[in-house]
Amino acid sequence: MLELRSVTKRFGDVDAVREVSLSVPDGAFLVLLGPSGCGKTTLLRMLAGLEMPSAGQIVFDGQVVSDGDRAWAVDPARRNSGLVFQSYALWPHMTVRGNVEWPLKVAGMARPEREARVAEVLRMLGIDGLARRFPNEISGGQQQRVAIARTIAPRPGVLLFDEPLSNLDAKLRVEMRTELMRLHRATGATTVYVTHDQIEAMTMASHVAVMRAGRVEQFGTPLDLVERPETAFVATFVGTPPGNLVPVRRNGTGWVVGGRHMPLEPPADGAQALFRAETLRLEGAEGPRTLPLELAEVSTIAGRVMVTAIAPDLRLTAVTEALPAARVGETVHIGLPETPAAWFAPTGERIG
Repeated sequence: MLELRSVTKRFGDVDAVREVSLSVPDGAFLVLLGPSGCGKTTLLRMLAGLEMPSAGQIVFDGQVVSDGDRAWAVDPARRNSGLVFQSYALWPHMTVRGNVEWPLKVAGMARPEREARVAEVLRMLGIDGLARRFPNEISGGQQQRVAIARTIAPRPGVLLFDEPLSNLDAKLRVEMRTELMRLHRATGATTVYVTHDQIEAMTMASHVAVMRAGRVEQFGTPLDLVERPETAFVATFVGTPPGNLVPVRRNGTGWVVGGRHMPLEPPADGAQALFRAETLRLEGAEGPRTLPLELAEVSTIAGRVMVTAIAPDLRLTAVTEALPAARVGETVHIGLPETPAAWFAPTGERIG
């Protein structure tokens, strides 16, 4: 349904997006995940037709809609796509019904069909009781539902979301995630969703593209990214909590981890060992495979305890069954398993 072929976007001398190639099946829920400034919103704007690629092609359902090599693009209104902005962008002088109905009027839909479709999507989003209110008379969460209803009313084949939940409180974000997934199933539209929140990504997506510095670091299912990260960045960005990377360096005839000699055998000097949080242990005393670190944070998650400990050049997070005896600021001993989950080169790619 959706294909990107070496898509690049330059602003002056800066490549905001660099040679992104993806192929997304019909009906997929693709999340573009990455930190601020990685290029995910720029990529979404190119999909929407609001930005022209500097190079490469964007294809919807077998038809090229943007060609950066030829500086040609299909008008955004003719792409069979809908975009939900982060800021909602509702017309303040129109009622909820008027906001949702407007794109159908523009499309020339007959009044009886238009009214039936507006009533249908208002019910679908649970806002049919707000039809006569104006945007300033409803809450932020309700405004977001109106923006989504307006977008899906014309039945677009591709739905585009630019961090639509970032302005909502934590509880409402969780509720809206569920609503968006239900909406995705109900419409069957191919969906592209931008976020920096990896919990949103792993909860909602059928496919995830992890972006960094304008490039896609890894593309796959949420399970692929968690179980087999291809780069050190993905390993430490995805997961709750994300993985722990520990540099291992040669010192004489042995190997040093966090300043201590340990019986590890990395595939190369300077390699980084990945340890998953659930495999780390809180030990009562120093041992042959422990690191003395300062206790920094303690929190509960799903009935278990998440413990974070730090050193000047190291930060480890462990998931344990019980609270540590130490207090924040005191020393704890984190035990490492015999075998890391993966090895990464100093440059970040997976090795071994």
